[in-house]
Amino acid sequence: MSWALTIAGFAALIVIHEFGHFLAAKATGMRVERFFLFFPPKLISVKRGETEYGIGALPFGGFVKITGMNPDEVRRPDDSRAGGEAEGGSRFAAAMATGEPPKKGDPARVEPLPPELAERAYYNQPVWKRIVVIGAGPAMNILLAFAILFALSLGLRDFVNKVGEISPGTPAAAHLESGDRILAVDGKTFRNASREDRLVHFSNLVAKHKCPGKQVDGCQASAPVHLRIQRNGQVRTLAITPVYDADVGRTRLGFTYGSKSAGLSVPGAAGHAVSDMWRVTTGTLSVFSRIFESQERKKIHGIVGISDVTHQAFEFGAREALTLIALISLSLAIINLFPFLPLDGGHIFWSLVEKVRGRPVPFSVMERAGVVGFVLVLVLFTVGLTNDINRLTGGGFTTH
Repeated sequence: MSWALTIAGFAALIVIHEFGHFLAAKATGMRVERFFLFFPPKLISVKRGETEYGIGALPFGGFVKITGMNPDEVRRPDDSRAGGEAEGGSRFAAAMATGEPPKKGDPARVEPLPPELAERAYYNQPVWKRIVVIGAGPAMNILLAFAILFALSLGLRDFVNKVGEISPGTPAAAHLESGDRILAVDGKTFRNASREDRLVHFSNLVAKHKCPGKQVDGCQASAPVHLRIQRNGQVRTLAITPVYDADVGRTRLGFTYGSKSAGLSVPGAAGHAVSDMWRVTTGTLSVFSRIFESQERKKIHGIVGISDVTHQAFEFGAREALTLIALISLSLAIINLFPFLPLDGGHIFWSLVEKVRGRPVPFSVMERAGVVGFVLVLVLFTVGLTNDINRLTGGGFTTH
C-alpha cells in the first residue's frame, strides 16, 4: 500500500507542475496541444477541444505541449539562412523545447505553422507571457510545498521525552507506563541535542539491538535496552528486550512519545513553513555548489533513493510522508529553476536575455547552450544513480 501511495505522490507532483504550465498557457491565450502524465508511447488519451489529454508508458515525468515551442514551427529573423527559412530546430532542439522525447522516424524539420496558429505560438508571444507560462510550473510546486507545510504547522505538536501511547502485547506494555519520562537509553542522555534530535537518537539506540540471525517479525534482540526513567518523582532503571517490527524495519519497544500542542497562530504557522522552505532551499543550493566535494555528492539521491525514502516515510505516518512530499516538491522547483535548458529556468533565462538585448535570441545559440544543461542533468542523474546503488548494496536508506 505504501508503494502505491509513493507512486501516487510522485504522479501528483508531476501533474501539479504541468498543470501550472497548462493553466498559464490557457490564460495567456496560447494553444495547448497536449497535456500528458508520463512520456510516450501513448497508453490512453482523450481529446477535449483543441487539447489532447493522456497518459504515457514511460514514467519519467510529464509534459505540456504548447504550439510553437518546437523551433521548427516558427521563423525568426536571427535564424534566417538559406532562403530565409529558420533552421535552428533539430530533434534535440524540439525535445529541449517541449519536454517530449523525439519519436523514431520523425523528420528533422516540420512545416512552419499556418498564420491562424502562428499568432498563438509560444515563441511569437511577448516575453512576459512566456516567463509566466514557464514559471507557473515551479510556482505550483512551491505553492504546494508551502500549503502542506503550513497546514502541518497549524497542527504542529512538540514531542516530549515522555512515554505516550503504549501498544498492547509489546515489551513496553510489561514495563512502562504512560507519562514515564525517558532520561537515558543505554547510559546515553544526549543533553546537548535538541529535544527532537534526542528522541531520534534514543530510537536509533534501540534499533541497534538486533535479533540473533535473520531479522524476522517478532524476533527478540540478543541484548536488552537499559532505560533510565523517572516515574512519580522516582528514578528507575529498567532492562527491556526490544522485538523486531517488520512494518518499520527495525527493533522497537512498542511505545510512542507523548506530545503537546505547539500553539502556533496562523502567522506563526506561515513563518514556520517559510523557515522550513528556506532551510531546504539553502541546503539544496549548498549541495550543488559543492558537488565536486565527495561528501556533498553523497547527499544527492536518484529516483530509486527518493522513492525508497518516500516509501519509508509513508510507513512512519501521514505527517512524515506529507512533509517529505512537500520538501521533494520544493526541491524539484529549485532544480527546475536552474538557468539551463531544458529546465524551466533555462527558458526563463533566455527570455530575459531577449528582453535585455531587445530582439530574439537565435535558436542555434540556445541549442548550443542547451548542451550544457543536458550535460548537467546527465551528471546529476549519474551521481544520483551511483549513490542509490552504493546505498542499496551498503544496507539501504534510512529515514529519521
